[in-house]
Amino acid sequence: MRRSASRRSVLVAGAAALAAGCSKYGDEGGGGDAQPEPEPSGTPSSGAPSAAGPSSSGAGQPPAADELTRTTDIPVGGGKVFADKKVVVTQPEKGDFKAFSAVCTHAGCTVRDVSGGTINCPCHGSKYRIADASVAGGPAPRPLPPQKITITGNSITLD
Repeated sequence: MRRSASRRSVLVAGAAALAAGCSKYGDEGGGGDAQPEPEPSGTPSSGAPSAAGPSSSGAGQPPAADELTRTTDIPVGGGKVFADKKVVVTQPEKGDFKAFSAVCTHAGCTVRDVSGGTINCPCHGSKYRIADASVAGGPAPRPLPPQKITITGNSITLD
């Protein structure tokens, strides 16, 4: 019996170590938790701001606790990936902010950057247009799902 218990302990410990080391290609966080996000339920959001107004917070101040970023941190014609929140925010034209899931619709990797007018996934080369997250190239089968953001003054929050 003792031999069986030791063997079981070794097998369980080995399986746990193997599971802990698994992750999807391109997911630097490890742990294999980079799962594609489900399609949003209900009416899809356009990703457009739901509120806008004059700037109420000055540039150069640190973001508030619930703030994702500042409008001044998102370049016109570009964007920024927030990997920890699994969201990418873009500004295709001055004052027009959009937000999309940062999880690639091809293999569930997190997109890495925004450049050349596209949101770019490092895993297999999928590219999405910054204006509407439609597929611009690569193996991605569908656009990135929109995410809802709110713009209040200079503050962008994820709803």
